Amino acid sequence: MPKVLGGSLEAHRREVRSRVFDVVRAQLYERGFDAITLAGVAAEAGLGRTAMYNHFPDKESLLVAFVEDEAARYVERLRAAVDAEADPVAQLATFVRLQLRVLAEHHLPPGTALESALAPAAYQRISAHADPIIEQLRSVLLAGVDAGSWPAQDLAVVVPMITAALGSRQVIDVPADQLEDAIEAAVRFVRRAVGSRENG
Repeated sequence: MPKVLGGSLEAHRREVRSRVFDVVRAQLYERGFDAITLAGVAAEAGLGRTAMYNHFPDKESLLVAFVEDEAARYVERLRAAVDAEADPVAQLATFVRLQLRVLAEHHLPPGTALESALAPAAYQRISAHADPIIEQLRSVLLAGVDAGSWPAQDLAVVVPMITAALGSRQVIDVPADQLEDAIEAAVRFVRRAVGSRENG
């Protein structure tokens, strides 16, 4: 019988997933999705192939589970950071800074683009994890309207424009010593875009 890590089946499952996702994270950004194999991930994570297949039947299910885990942890981090600020202007700045800092931390993996590599249903599952992030931005913008920090917004237009701007790698594709200046310039840009009445 395979050894159960962590003393219980649930702890074992978490430990296996943590090991596997650590390996996937490294391999994805070093080699790209195309070069990842279940056997290769299992070997590097110290798992047997059978154990790997019990958790992830194919490469696509592995990548979807990995992205879902990464997204869930990021959403928790984003909510905590935004909630730590009482003022909507500061909340908006925090949102912009964290989005861009995380984008800067994650280099694009080589090889096939994610959308091309996955079946439409799998890609749709991954894309759905942007919804809580978008909802967080909507909440901040509505709070700013209620507080009088900026005028009422057409959120159907403003939210996708802000998220598109913050998703552009050109914003953070600068030398490391210029990154914080670029991020602060983006904060000022977004504040002006929503008509913020504060400059701080």
